[in-house]
Amino acid sequence: MLNTLIVGASGYAGVELATYLNRHPHMTITALAVSAQSPDAGKLLSDLHPQLKGVVDLPLQPLSDPAEFADKVDVVFLATAHEVSHDLAPAFLAAGCVVFDLSGAFRVNDADFYTQYYGFTHQHQAWLDKAVYGLAEWQRDGIKEAQLIAVPGCYPTAAQLSLKPLIEAGLLNDIQWPVINATSGVSGAGRKATMNNSFCEVSLHAYGIFHHRHHPEIVAHLGTPVIFTPHLGSFPRGILATTTCRLKPGVTQDDVAAAFKAAYDDKPLVRLYEKGMPALKSVVGLPFCDIGFAVQGEHIIVVAVEDNLLKGASSQAVQCLNIRFGFPETESLI
Repeated sequence: MLNTLIVGASGYAGVELATYLNRHPHMTITALAVSAQSPDAGKLLSDLHPQLKGVVDLPLQPLSDPAEFADKVDVVFLATAHEVSHDLAPAFLAAGCVVFDLSGAFRVNDADFYTQYYGFTHQHQAWLDKAVYGLAEWQRDGIKEAQLIAVPGCYPTAAQLSLKPLIEAGLLNDIQWPVINATSGVSGAGRKATMNNSFCEVSLHAYGIFHHRHHPEIVAHLGTPVIFTPHLGSFPRGILATTTCRLKPGVTQDDVAAAFKAAYDDKPLVRLYEKGMPALKSVVGLPFCDIGFAVQGEHIIVVAVEDNLLKGASSQAVQCLNIRFGFPETESLI
C-alpha cells in the first residue's frame, strides 16, 4: 500500500481526489491537508462535502511545514494554487515523495512563462527540467519514470486530445491555425465564492481572449500555434471544446478516423464517436474524454467533452498515478 497526502483537499478537485483514492485498492489516505490559514482547517471533509459522510470522515489538517507529513507518505497530490505548489512541491520531492501537481506550477519548462502568465518568478528550474507533463494518453513512458508529474490544465487536456492525433499524423494544413472555442462550467473557477462564479452573475461569455494562461500551455505542448478562446457557462461542471482546422489537400474522413483510432484505440479513457457528436451529459461525473468529428472538403470540426474536475484534473491525476506505479490504468476510476 502507498501512503498518500492530499493538500488542498477541501476544494472541488481535492474532494474528487479523495473519493477516487479512498476506493483505490493500493492507496491509503494518510492525511488531508489545507492551508494553515484556511477556514476549513480542523473540519471534517465530510462536513464540507456531505456526500462523503461515512465514506471519508478524515479531518482537514492545517499544513504549515511539509516536513510534518513528508516522512509519513509516499505520494503527494497538490490540489493547490500555483504559487503554493511552487513552494511545496520541492520540499516533498526532496523527501523522496512522488508528487502529482494539479496546478500550473511545473507544466511548462520556461521560467519566463510563469512571470508573464502566472505573476510570480519561478525559483526551481531544476524541477522544471525534471517534471513530466501528465497528458496521460501521450506521456506514458515519461510518467512511468517521473518523480514530479505536472497534471495538465482542463482546457489544454480537451484541446490537445482533439488535435494531437491530427498533428502527429501530419494531416493539418499549416496555412490555417486551429481555432479552439471551449466552454467550461463555473467549478473551474474553484470553490471560493466570487462574483465571477456566481450563478446569478454568469450567463455565457468569452474571457481571457488572447491572454488566457492555458493558451501558451496548449501551444507549448502541441508545438503549433492555435487560436484559443475560453468561455464561461452557467452550469456547474464540464468542458465542451469545438476545434476548427484545415486539412491538407487530399486528406479524407477515413484518414482522420484512422489517425484517431491509431492514437486512442488502446486508450480506455478516450471514447471516439463514429457518428454524431458528444455532449456534456455523456461525461459529467465520469473520467472520460469523448471525441467526435466531422469533415467537409478541407475543413474538419472536432468536438471534445470532459468533466473539468475529473479528466481535466483529478481523474487524470489518478490515471497518471496508475501509470506511474504500474497499476491498471483505470483502477478506481471506472
